Amino acid sequence: MAAQQILVIDEGTTSTRAMLFGVDGKLHGSQQEELQQYYPSAGLVEHDAAEIWDKTLRCCQKMIEQAGGAEKIAAIGITNQRETIVAWDKRNGEPLCKAIVWQDRRTAEMCDELKAEGLESMVQAKTGLLLDPYFSGSKIGWMLKNWPEVGAAGDNLAFGTIESYLIFRLTGGTHITDASNASRTMLMALDGNDWDDELLRLFDVPRKTLPGIVDCAGDLGKTSPALFGAPIAICGSAGDQQAATIGQACLDVGQTKATFGTGAFILTNSGETAPQSENRLLSTVLYQWNGKRTYALEGSVFVAGSLMQWLRDEVRLISYAGESEELARSVDDNGGVYLVPALSGLGAPHWKADATAAISGLSFSITKAHIVRAALEAMAYQCHDLKTAFSADGTDWQSLRIDGGMVANDWMVQDLADILDIPVERPEFFETTALGAAMLAAVGSGIYESLGDASVMITGLETYHPDITASGRNLRIEGWNKAMQTVLQD
Repeated sequence: MAAQQILVIDEGTTSTRAMLFGVDGKLHGSQQEELQQYYPSAGLVEHDAAEIWDKTLRCCQKMIEQAGGAEKIAAIGITNQRETIVAWDKRNGEPLCKAIVWQDRRTAEMCDELKAEGLESMVQAKTGLLLDPYFSGSKIGWMLKNWPEVGAAGDNLAFGTIESYLIFRLTGGTHITDASNASRTMLMALDGNDWDDELLRLFDVPRKTLPGIVDCAGDLGKTSPALFGAPIAICGSAGDQQAATIGQACLDVGQTKATFGTGAFILTNSGETAPQSENRLLSTVLYQWNGKRTYALEGSVFVAGSLMQWLRDEVRLISYAGESEELARSVDDNGGVYLVPALSGLGAPHWKADATAAISGLSFSITKAHIVRAALEAMAYQCHDLKTAFSADGTDWQSLRIDGGMVANDWMVQDLADILDIPVERPEFFETTALGAAMLAAVGSGIYESLGDASVMITGLETYHPDITASGRNLRIEGWNKAMQTVLQD
């Protein structure tokens, strides 16, 4: 009997997982390990790529054992935290330094200098991106200038985002990246099939250090036999937000999803034409298959689930994530409290790398429940800011499909519907990022002929409708706008 299980590697910011899917989309098993975050100083965020590899490999081995061996796996799909950059030695795959994480802001000054030179319009026209430390190109340039061990690697130096690094380790030397991840580096033009010479010069990145750019589905290599007992085909790869968009079946132009993970990311399918934003949104490759690209318009919020983590681990206002919902329900309103969660700057549509977080409206009558509720409300407000920008760019959301760890919070989901004033749809199966990677692998391995066919792997949706007066909504948004203006003016 042919192998009918798909192994998905879901490598995120705070953990890495291996997940086992049937071709019907059912989850048969999951193995997860936490990842350590390193914060050398304010605004700097790093990972240990060796830890990512070791833990990812261990999770995969456990899932393959559960499946009954490598011969039971039809294909591997990979999805990853985007923009995080690894530098490694091509001879052995060993990292040369810490990985610089997408949240890291160390290149803010470099990006500001390029903006001052009037280069942002050129960068945006080519890449669909804005000059911000978030993206990978400036991180690579910084590594080469500031970490001697990187430059000293010479011809043995390889750079790549996380999926590129994992594919290199899994295959024993295949150096590729899929087009969705390549589109987040700021080194590839959206209408180009390779790295762009002008952009490489801008960040002083040698072309020979970068991976080849390939489709998101198809023959992406085979794992080294020694890893799992027999080779397994890698047939799908996409950045986590693109994978979640696929896993939410946003396969038609105009369909929109929001993922609430460490950050919050909203993507609208834009079809075969790359969108041009006039409102500081991003244009990105949603996926590439058979050399043909489908694009998306994207808004990126840097702080979502990480705000709950901060409330729990650093300021101890909650003891577990679910307590946030209990506290939000325990008070009638926010008491006039607003929390702008710019803990690592502000993303779309503001793009203010040096912004800092703020809590306003405090008085002796305020309890921790008001502050926690304000933190949850910030999710809807940030999305409302993005909805306004998307609408100004000609893309008005008719509904919003949501996923990610935070959407288990029923109160927050209802609040999204209330503030956005549209239906919000939540899938029965929250892990749509991994499911999207499984769909790509299923198409890439020939199990399904298209992503449309593979969408049979997706289960049903639960819909939340707005349940708030227009005056109540407007009053809350007005309070948020005032709080946001204070942060933007600092």
